[in-house]
Amino acid sequence: MSGAPRRCGRRRLALLWCALAAAWELAWGQLRYAVPEEMQKGSFVGDVAKDLGLELAALRQRGARVVSEGRRQYFALHEKTGHLVTAERIDREQVCETPDKCVLRCEVIVEGEMKVYAVEVEVRDINDNAPVFKEVQLEEKMSETTAPGSRFPLAEAHDPDVGSNSLQRYELSGDQHFSLAVQTGADGEKRPELVLAQALDREESAFHELVLTAVDGGEPARTGTARIRVLVLDANDNAPVFSQAVYTVRVREDVPVGSTLLTVRATDADDGLNGEVKFSFQKITVKASLKFQLDMETGAITLVRSLDFEEGDSYELGLQAKDGGGLSDTAKVVIAVTDVNDNAPEISVRSLLSAVSEDSPAGTVVALLHVQDRDSGANGEVRCSLGAGLPFRLRSSLGSYYSVVTARELDREEVSEYNVTVRATDGGAPALRSSAVLPLRVLDVNDNAPVFAEARYSAWLPENNAKGALVLTVRAADADWGQNARVRYRLCEGQVRGAPLSSYVSVHAETGALYALRSFDYEEVREVGLWVRAEDGGAPALSSNVSVRLFIVDENDNAPQVLYPPAAPGAGWTGVELAPRAAEPGALVAKVVAVDADSGQNAWLSYELAKATEPGLFRVGLHSGEVRTARFPLARDALRQSLVVVVRDHGQPALSATATLTVVLAESVAELLSDLGGAAAPGEPGGSLTRWLVVAVAAVCCLFLAFLLALLALRLRRWRRSRLLAAGSGASRAVAASPFVGIDGVRAFLHSYSHEVSLTADSRKSHLRFPGGSCSNTLPAAPPPDKCAPLLLPEEPSSARADSGDALPQAQPNTDWRFSQTQRPGTSGSQNGEEGGAWPNNQFDTEMLQAMILASANEAADGNSTLGGGTGTMGLSARYGPQFTLQHVPDYRQNVYIPGSTATLSNSSGKRDTKNAGSSGGNKKKSGKKEKK
Repeated sequence: MSGAPRRCGRRRLALLWCALAAAWELAWGQLRYAVPEEMQKGSFVGDVAKDLGLELAALRQRGARVVSEGRRQYFALHEKTGHLVTAERIDREQVCETPDKCVLRCEVIVEGEMKVYAVEVEVRDINDNAPVFKEVQLEEKMSETTAPGSRFPLAEAHDPDVGSNSLQRYELSGDQHFSLAVQTGADGEKRPELVLAQALDREESAFHELVLTAVDGGEPARTGTARIRVLVLDANDNAPVFSQAVYTVRVREDVPVGSTLLTVRATDADDGLNGEVKFSFQKITVKASLKFQLDMETGAITLVRSLDFEEGDSYELGLQAKDGGGLSDTAKVVIAVTDVNDNAPEISVRSLLSAVSEDSPAGTVVALLHVQDRDSGANGEVRCSLGAGLPFRLRSSLGSYYSVVTARELDREEVSEYNVTVRATDGGAPALRSSAVLPLRVLDVNDNAPVFAEARYSAWLPENNAKGALVLTVRAADADWGQNARVRYRLCEGQVRGAPLSSYVSVHAETGALYALRSFDYEEVREVGLWVRAEDGGAPALSSNVSVRLFIVDENDNAPQVLYPPAAPGAGWTGVELAPRAAEPGALVAKVVAVDADSGQNAWLSYELAKATEPGLFRVGLHSGEVRTARFPLARDALRQSLVVVVRDHGQPALSATATLTVVLAESVAELLSDLGGAAAPGEPGGSLTRWLVVAVAAVCCLFLAFLLALLALRLRRWRRSRLLAAGSGASRAVAASPFVGIDGVRAFLHSYSHEVSLTADSRKSHLRFPGGSCSNTLPAAPPPDKCAPLLLPEEPSSARADSGDALPQAQPNTDWRFSQTQRPGTSGSQNGEEGGAWPNNQFDTEMLQAMILASANEAADGNSTLGGGTGTMGLSARYGPQFTLQHVPDYRQNVYIPGSTATLSNSSGKRDTKNAGSSGGNKKKSGKKEKK
């Protein structure tokens, strides 16, 4: 009863140990399979995918392969099923020379996971080999005196199979004189011996024929035979004897070929032929027969091929010593090979990544290595290392496998390619080393933005440049590689003078060249600020900006512009400058006013008198342009002096302009007009000037009256329509007061309409012009289309309507005729804006000026007045009489200079009152001329 529980406990313990062993093997990733030998190629060995827990799809996607240590690959991995299959026929006797357990090892490497799994396949023996005798014809010599029961060793049969398939027994047939005895050695080997069962008689039979059969234990059993011929000899009663039953020798594996390793000795007590001993190999493997040679006479064993500890560490040889009488003895020779450090470590690259991204995290596996040393002991201990200064390290994996992993993040901009050197050193003395170089390329990641060569760019571009001119080139470099380092340029959005920046400049996307799309004018644009963006080709793209300042350089492309005297169309003279004959040297006669649109040195102006009727009479200020008398006028000097003033800037090359002045040497305007009338051509009547003036004034008056009548009719029609509408609707609406309805409106319009009279010296006629821009009170401009014309006003009380005509403010004079602030007389470059001259801005001054001009023109045409200071000149003698001096000339920089005289017009009421009080006679004549007008 107690035996059953013990058996159950032992079984449970055995099952527990088996489960622990299986779990241990599975944890370490090691698989074991067993297959019989001589299987066809492609035969199933084991389901690797199932045993490793890998899915077939993942296995195909990641890639897996089988690697064996030797040169021959006995197994392969089926891609579709994940089965481990045979790659060729496996012969156990060829693969495993030892009769022990035959195990083939290989590794399954999963490429995607960088993992390796060890696989052991046991090759099981089948009965595919029959026992074989080394010699099929054996000859034994026996003396006829041999006693029955004597034993004679026979040649053993060899069966490469193991276990039950190996040699099991011997059988002897053919003669009753002999029997077979089989001895089993300590190592389990069966040695056949021929036993003499009956005494021999040479006279009866000189030889006996026997058949020795070796049988293995396979199903079915295989056999091998050898024929034995027994020769009956005369008596030989002493057999040879070896000095040792077992000979043992230890040699280094690097012993040179031809060396004698061992000499065996055997003695025979017989004499003569029976005492001569011959040596031979009784038992030797094929591999040993190729390496060792036995001298039959001396018994010396010689090395004929180099030894290799890794191929075999020991050899056993069976020797036989036989004398001439056929007696023999056997001995064993054991040759032990000592390992020498003659093999350097071998580094095999099982898996390698050709490239790794620079943003891979630390610990990324880039290579899988297998390192082994065929030596043993300390000579086979291998230490691996990597080159110094590399961002990689070695990590031990399964068995002799090592993984090369990244120690930190990589930077392609620092190192773009690595040659990782793996060194392996064994523990021998001296140590042997080997190395392997792993080329590894670092893939770029877009982690660097473009960097411009300069922090900011500046360029100077002359104005009037050609369209498409190259301004400058910006350059940016990107430390990345490939598409990530491809830099493209573009302009950032902006505006210049309200226009898009892209209409002024453009940048080449590839080269960064900045081009001007239009011709720049310094007077319009002096500086352009823009931003250029450099963007790489990564995803996402990185960019950087740089500031570019474009300065326009002024060129002398604008000639000086003469503001005064203004140039007349078709003629080189616009008016008359009056200079008294009594003028002292240095007296101001006129002033040439010019400006230059350029800047800097290009706008510095200088004045020069180029041509004059009397060269020494006048001079021009170099920088002011003032025309002054250089000496006293003489009686011989011509009445009319023509001066040509050249205005020149300081540009390179210099540009210039000319101004022509006509200066009349006269004391007053009356004298000037009398001189002009006297100089008229005989063929032209003297009253033509007055006639033309009268015709012009009459035409203007007729046009004005026609316009006024049309306007009054239009207003009357609108007023009548409004009255009718008001009567029908019961609500009365007032008509808006117009500045042109009523006597006051007409007078305001007439008084505001100014005439411009130009008295010329070069022409035979005087001109009367009516510029539209000099009117102060004109018809209001038409309202915009989106606004209604204010024709009707809201209803107001009658008192308000009665006073509306008086309450209307008087319109201010139009100032469009005035010089602008940059055109006022004065030195070029200095503008005085505190005070400015203006035309008369009231009714009395306008009528007085018109009457003076017309009266002067009539008297000059009639020839009956000198206008020299009499009482009929309406006060002109007070201005231009003999008592007039240059001291009365006002500051021309503060007032508008009137062409043809050195006086200025002023709206000062004090001066008007003085002139009226001082020349009452002139006022009467002026009134008459006014009525005539």
